[in-house]
Amino acid sequence: MKAIDKLIEKIKETNNPTVMGLDPRYDMLPKCVTKKYSSDCQGVADAIVEYNKALIDATYDIIPAIKPQIAFYEMFGLPGMKAFKETCKYAKQKGMIVIADVKRGDIGSTAEGYSNAYLGKTPIDNFEESIFDVDFITVNPYMGTDCIKPFVEDCKKYEKGIFVLVKTSNPSSGELQDLKLENGKEVYMQVAELTKKWGAELIGENGFSSVAAVVGATYPEQLESIRNIAPNTFFLIPGYGAQGGKASDIALGFNKEGIGGIVNASRSLMCAYKNSSEENYAEATRKEALRMKEELNNAIGGM
Repeated sequence: MKAIDKLIEKIKETNNPTVMGLDPRYDMLPKCVTKKYSSDCQGVADAIVEYNKALIDATYDIIPAIKPQIAFYEMFGLPGMKAFKETCKYAKQKGMIVIADVKRGDIGSTAEGYSNAYLGKTPIDNFEESIFDVDFITVNPYMGTDCIKPFVEDCKKYEKGIFVLVKTSNPSSGELQDLKLENGKEVYMQVAELTKKWGAELIGENGFSSVAAVVGATYPEQLESIRNIAPNTFFLIPGYGAQGGKASDIALGFNKEGIGGIVNASRSLMCAYKNSSEENYAEATRKEALRMKEELNNAIGGM
């Protein structure tokens, strides 16, 4: 089964187009967790693993996927990367889809190396090993087809997927992404067209490609315009909640059946405990996840 079909089926199973971003900044972790561990990289990594596992345990039956952002693990060195790997492995054991937010983008053997690490396998003599073995990664396309092709090849070979940065949710994205080209298209629309082309051979049973797109909820007009020209492109939609994206805006990225995207929420889920008791942080995350699920489904319809 293609990666995108696995994701869509999991969304249908949970009736929830939400992905939980696991971006564990140390100052966001509840003190009831961090106080158990030493104040060094190993201690923080251990606290992250405990925290992430608790959130996964609290939500795996109602949220289809997680999206760990690699920066918040890399910054703690090797212990942090081990925490990243353990988080991904644990989520998969619980049946969740794992989208690694790594934003890789390079050419040739460098791109192949990145793809080997996350999507494919690393060859060593006559031996191959899956290193992180996630379901999807995010990729930066701004070096062109050369930097996307190795990832697409591994998507075909290993039934994995990628989310291409098309129109991001940050305020300054328009400095480059909204510029007009000689053909009259904005840069983000050109990237959307390329993403559609790159994914043409990876369209699954649900009508969407495993070569998908990152399209921010903070730009609803662009979200709608990309959906109109790329009906087979699935969206990862950041910007909901803390960044200002509304459920009504997000609905523009979905088709009439209520399928077409998965909405990221990080801080609103991870820090839900700040509105209640710190010791009940996992329960607070579950409560907020159920609230978000209802809000999104009311706006999107379908499913």
